[in-house]
Amino acid sequence: MADVFEKFVAVVAEGLAGPCEVVNGSDLAGRVHLSRFHFDRVIGAVAGESPFAFRRRLLLERAAYRLLAEQVAVLDVAVEAGYGSHEAFTRAFARSYGMSPREWRREASRVFFLAAPSGVHFQPPAGLRLPAREEVRGMDVLVRMVEHHVWLTGEMIERGGRLDAATLDRPIELSVEGIDDDISIRYLLDRLVWQEEMWLASVEDRPFQVPECGRQVVTPISELRTRHAEAGSRFVALVNQLNEDGRFDESFVDTTCEPPRVFTYGGMVAHVLTFAAHRRSLLIGAFYTAGITDLGFGDPMQFVAQSK
Repeated sequence: MADVFEKFVAVVAEGLAGPCEVVNGSDLAGRVHLSRFHFDRVIGAVAGESPFAFRRRLLLERAAYRLLAEQVAVLDVAVEAGYGSHEAFTRAFARSYGMSPREWRREASRVFFLAAPSGVHFQPPAGLRLPAREEVRGMDVLVRMVEHHVWLTGEMIERGGRLDAATLDRPIELSVEGIDDDISIRYLLDRLVWQEEMWLASVEDRPFQVPECGRQVVTPISELRTRHAEAGSRFVALVNQLNEDGRFDESFVDTTCEPPRVFTYGGMVAHVLTFAAHRRSLLIGAFYTAGITDLGFGDPMQFVAQSK
């Protein structure tokens, strides 16, 4: 039933980008490949309201938002919401919000969400807000941050493969003293990968030789891609396991340090994310200068949404 509901929600979401198209229950049922009877029964059971009421509520929420946020005529909003007249829209709006559209517009601080058993609401400018599938704790967010870091590092390595050697090894002037010196795109990508490798060796109590640093070291992108595919997946697996076992406050001895030092697992993850964020920011700027802009700001929000 959940799959059918997701398909139905996707169909409804597609219709929120513009004026409401005229559809009936049979049309909607056909789009999710169900008979009208089974469609109404399944959606009603999952959503807690009929397919018609679900769609109508979301269109009203969109209308209420538009009345607050945009200077648009009430009649235009009514037509876009699928109503044939100003009067019909006003009656439906008043039943749902307890006031006319014009009164509503004067109360700019109002919340436009209506009661929804499913927790699905209109999300401006033309999408849907879906409830979380499961409870997420603080440490789960930390895991998501690590997953995003490993994912974004892989994306950066792929972008590095588009550049010639001169661009990869061109000095990056902006840096922070005491963190990295004599840096380039290639150097920073290498550093992100061996940071994963180094901490895996530390946790597993294996020897690790810090690679030579500087722009004179020419590591092929293909080698970075292979190393990251192995180390990145193992690092994510480690953090997931630590989270499941509740062991972030446990400590381990890092024998790769001289002299060896004691860290907590949580402290280690925080260290990785802090220094990686600095290096990734430098890389985003360097890629932008080199004409590669499709990473945006490396914002995790799209990745988090897709990973659910």
